[in-house]
Amino acid sequence: MADFHQSGAVTTLHRLGRPDWRRLEADLLRHSRSRPISLVLPCLYKELHGPGLKGIVDTLRGVPYLRQVVVSISGSDEERAEYDDMRALFDGVRTVDGKAPILLWNSGPRVKALYDRLEAEGLQAGTPGKGRSTWLAFGYVLATNVSRVIAVHDCDIRTYDRELLARLVYPTAHPNLNYEFAKGYYGRVTDRLYGRVTRLFVTPLLRAMKAVLGSHPLLDYLDVFRYPLAGEVSMTADLARINRIPSDWGLEVGTLVEVYRNCSQKRICQVELTENYDHRHQDLSEHDATLGLHRMVRDIASSTIRNLASYGVEFDAGFLNTLTAAYRRTAQDAIASYSDDAALNGLVFDRHEEELAVETFSGALRAAGLDFVRDPMEVPQIPNWNRVASALPEFLDELRDAVDADAAET
Repeated sequence: MADFHQSGAVTTLHRLGRPDWRRLEADLLRHSRSRPISLVLPCLYKELHGPGLKGIVDTLRGVPYLRQVVVSISGSDEERAEYDDMRALFDGVRTVDGKAPILLWNSGPRVKALYDRLEAEGLQAGTPGKGRSTWLAFGYVLATNVSRVIAVHDCDIRTYDRELLARLVYPTAHPNLNYEFAKGYYGRVTDRLYGRVTRLFVTPLLRAMKAVLGSHPLLDYLDVFRYPLAGEVSMTADLARINRIPSDWGLEVGTLVEVYRNCSQKRICQVELTENYDHRHQDLSEHDATLGLHRMVRDIASSTIRNLASYGVEFDAGFLNTLTAAYRRTAQDAIASYSDDAALNGLVFDRHEEELAVETFSGALRAAGLDFVRDPMEVPQIPNWNRVASALPEFLDELRDAVDADAAET
C-alpha cells in the first residue's frame, strides 16, 4: 500500500502512483512568468571532479522553467582558473529566457572585500562553508529581484534527475499550493542503510529531549520531518530575506527553526523527492572532532541546543548529563530496530559500526553542550538580509555588481 500517512501539523506531500515529471515541468513552465524560480547551488570547488556535479549539470541543460541559476563556489583559492573551470562545466545550461548561470566566487577578491565590509560594520557572516555560501547566493537573488521562489540543493547528488528538482519546487512555485517553505525527503538505502546522522543522532536526540523535557512545540515540529538534514529545500524569496541561518553544519536544523519562527505551519510542507537518494558519504572520523560526521554532529548539536535555549530551555551541566544518557539509550534502541529492518530486507548491517557512531555522537553532543554552558553567545547566526540592508543600504547592489564584474572578465 502506498504511504499517504500525515504525521503532524506540517503537510507531507508523498510520491504516489506513477511519477510524471513532464506534467510537473509543464505546470512549472506555465507558472514561471508569475512565480519565477531561482536555483541556488552551494558548491565546493572539489566537487568539480566528483561523481555528482557533472550529472547535475547534464540534467539542468534540459530543465525549461528556471529563471535564474546561481552557483555559489567555496573551497577554492584566489586563482581565477578555478572559477573559469567551474564556469566551463556549466556551459550549455540556460534559463527560461536564455541566460547562463551566474557564478558567485566566494574566495574572489571582490566578494572577499564585501565580507570585509560586513566585518567592519560588526556583521558576522560566519566562517567559510555551505551556510555562508548559501546565504550570499540568497543575497544575489534578492539583489537581482527576478524571482519569487528560491530552491537549493546539494551538488554531490549521484541520483539526480528532473523529477527531483520539479518535485522540490512545485509546492512553493505552484500558485494553488502556495507553500512558503518545502523540505525534501527521501529514502537512503543501497545494499545497506545510510543517513547515519539522521537515524542515529538527530531523531534519537529529539526524542530523548522530549523524554527529558516533556512535550515542547519546537521539538514536536522538528520531529515531524522525515529527513531533517536534507539539503534540498525551496522557499519564497520573502522568507529567504528574513531567515537567519548558521554558517556551519547546523544549517539544515537552523533553517527549520527559522522557518518555525517566521511561518505558519500551514504554509510549511515536506515533499518526497525520489524513491532513493545517494550522495557522497563522509567518514565518521571518531578520533577527530574537526572532520567528517564527528564535526557535523557537533555543529548540529550546538545549533539545536542554542535554538532550544532561545525558547527558554535551560541547559546546565547536570541537565546535559541526563540528556546525554537519554540520547545514548534512545539511539541504542534505534540500532536494534534498524538491525531488524535490515535483516528482514536482506541488507548489510554492521552493528559494531552503528554502536561506534553512537558513541562518537554522544561525545560530540556532550562537547557541544559544554561549549554552550561555557559561552551561550559564542556562535552567532549570520544576520538576515533585512538587517544587512538596514546597516548597509547599498550592499545588495554592490554584491550584484561584484558578482557581475567577476562574470564579465574573461
